[in-house]
Amino acid sequence: MEGASDLNSPHEPPPDLKRLAHHLPARIGAYWIGLLVLVALAGPKIRPDATPNANDQLLERALLAPGAQWSIADGTTQIHWLGTDRYGRDMLSRLMAGTAISLGVGFTAVLISLFIGILLGAWAGYRGGTVDAIISWFIQVVWTLPTLLMVLAITMAFGKGLWQVFLAIGLTMWVDVARVVRGQFFTLREMEYVQAAQALGYSDLRVMLKHMLPNATGPITVIAAANFAAAILVESGLSFLGYGAQIPIPSWGNIIQEHYHLITGSHAWLAIAPGVLIISVVLAFTFIGDGLRQIQPD
Repeated sequence: MEGASDLNSPHEPPPDLKRLAHHLPARIGAYWIGLLVLVALAGPKIRPDATPNANDQLLERALLAPGAQWSIADGTTQIHWLGTDRYGRDMLSRLMAGTAISLGVGFTAVLISLFIGILLGAWAGYRGGTVDAIISWFIQVVWTLPTLLMVLAITMAFGKGLWQVFLAIGLTMWVDVARVVRGQFFTLREMEYVQAAQALGYSDLRVMLKHMLPNATGPITVIAAANFAAAILVESGLSFLGYGAQIPIPSWGNIIQEHYHLITGSHAWLAIAPGVLIISVVLAFTFIGDGLRQIQPD
């Protein structure tokens, strides 16, 4: 058949980014996340304390108030914009170093969850029948288990450490992705262009990747934004409990764990500051996800 060497499926139009730019909360969230990404990428180059993990300790300057100045041996003066913790470490530097950990966990967890969720959801929605029944049963079983308990179980099985946290969170956050992709593929497989591609003898993999997956990217993007926020929350909780990033590696969660007992005293900012950062990042991704949801084509 002439002209049938390829089949152009009517891909869902991409989200209108101009409309997203006019969504004020999403724009604010994107700017804030962009700033944090720059901080994470710059690393020690822009931190007041450029030592590894911002772990320069000097007990003589412990618990300095925000804005306090400290004279260094070389005659210069260092300003501690957010004060120092109980070990004399610069608080701003610790929070900036923890930014890389939190964003790294979110990014890695989202990648793992997208890979597993799209793989299982697409295959279940495309094949249907027994394959769908088995995968759907597995999705339901995992979905009924509390996420934090699953992450704790995985980290206890593999030990404490960063890569264990990355893996554990990613392995527990794919369920929503799989459910959304399965539903999308159930609908898309009935479309004429998909049936035409099958009639032309295209492989299942080609039909799913080229003709179906591009039309499911909108809902997947929204779920990815929500998962990013959830991953940061879970990592912070794990670090607070001692199963996430291990001291002296700074994480917003373990910074709170080190100072939560000061929350009712005059040094409450040491526990409040990382909590504010966690909340701000979660809200930022929530705003972005809401903006993406609103600009999806009908």
